Amino acid sequence: MKQFQYIRSVNQKAALTAITQEPTAKFIAGGTNLLDLMKRHVMTPERLVDINKLPLREIKEENKRLNIGALALNSTVAEQSTVMKRFPLLSQALNAGASAQLRNMATVGGNLMQRTRCPYFYDTTTPCNKREPGSGCSALKGFNRMHAIFGASEHCIAVNPSDMNVALVALDASVHVSGPKGDRIIQMQDFHRLPGDQPEKDTILDKNELITAVTIPPSTLTHNHYLKVRDRSSYAFALVSVAAGLELDGKNIRQARLAMGGVAHKPWRLKEAEQSLAGKPASIESFQQAAEIAMRGAKGYGDNDFKLKLAPNSIVEALKIASRI
Repeated sequence: MKQFQYIRSVNQKAALTAITQEPTAKFIAGGTNLLDLMKRHVMTPERLVDINKLPLREIKEENKRLNIGALALNSTVAEQSTVMKRFPLLSQALNAGASAQLRNMATVGGNLMQRTRCPYFYDTTTPCNKREPGSGCSALKGFNRMHAIFGASEHCIAVNPSDMNVALVALDASVHVSGPKGDRIIQMQDFHRLPGDQPEKDTILDKNELITAVTIPPSTLTHNHYLKVRDRSSYAFALVSVAAGLELDGKNIRQARLAMGGVAHKPWRLKEAEQSLAGKPASIESFQQAAEIAMRGAKGYGDNDFKLKLAPNSIVEALKIASRI
C-alpha cells in the first residue's frame, strides 16, 4: 500500500477543508471497500480524511419521511424498527449484502460510493477504462459473466455492486450532500451514472462533496420483496437482484416500484414495467408482461447472456413473492 497522510476531522467544515486541500484525498469511514482498493493499488490517495467523529449517525422519522445519517451502519439501519416496519425493502436489501462482519463496519454513505467488483478493475495488469481512462475495457471480449446487460457502452460494461442502492432507487430516496459550494439534494435515481465515455465517474458528486444523509419519502408499498440471485447464499455479489414493492387494492395493483441490481453501471429502475402493472391484477400474467417490458434494450456480451433469461424470471419471482399470490 502506498503511504498516505491521515487526518481525523471533528466537524464537517474541517473535513471539507481537508479534502479540498489535497487533489487525491478521499473520505474514509468504515473503509470496507476503499482499503481493499488501496491495498491493490487500484486507488492511491495521498490523504485520507476520517469522518467517523462527525454527527451523522442518526436515524429519525420526520413527517413520515425517514432521514438516515451517512455514517449510520448498514447493520444498524437494517435492524432499526421504523425501517423494518415501514421500509422492509431497504432492510431486506441491506441484510442481503456482504457479511455480518462487513455490515457492522460499512456505512450508508460508503455503500453509496462503493465501486464495481469487475475483476479487470481490480487487476492493475489489465486495461480498464474505469481505473485508467483511455486504456480500454478488458471485459468486453474477456470474461464478462457478472457484467451489464443494460446501459453499457463500448468503454465499460461493469455493474454497480450495491444491494442497498437498488432498494433506495425503488423507494425514490434522495441523497443529501455538502461541499465548498454549499448543500444540495440529489435524487437517488440520478446519483449514479451510466458509463458513457467517462466510466471512471461512478456518480455525479463533485470531488469535494460529502454525503451527509439519505432521505426516503413516505411509502404506501405494503407488499415488498428483495430478491438476490447469486452463486452462493452469503458474501457474494448479485448476478441479478430485484427490488419489488407493490401497493395492492384487493387483488389489483394500485402502484408498483421495481429496480434491478447486477445488470447496469447504476441501479436500474424499471419505470415502464411499473406503469404497465398499475391497475392490473396481481397475477403471473401481469408479472410476465411487466418483465417482458423491463427487458427491452437488454444486451448480453457472451458469458453473461444467461442474464437475458435470468433477469425476467427474477422479476416475475420477486413480484410473485411480494404479492404473496
